[in-house]
Amino acid sequence: MRVFPVYAPKLIAKHARIFMQGVIWVKDLGRLEFERGRFLLPKNAGLPKVKQAVIELNQLLDSQTKQLSLNDTN
Repeated sequence: MRVFPVYAPKLIAKHARIFMQGVIWVKDLGRLEFERGRFLLPKNAGLPKVKQAVIELNQLLDSQTKQLSLNDTN
């Protein structure tokens, strides 16, 4: 489990893209799981900021993946 003392979306997305599966802990958000390079919405995501963070991270991962695939074709 990797601990992130602050919410740094680009760093967190990079970690998920590299390791593909695991668990992280982010201060003020709590425990977040990811599989196949995508963050999973926690079952008890009572806080709206947790849901918003998961959506933001997955969008960031999608855009990074598209950008990498475009760079590979050139």
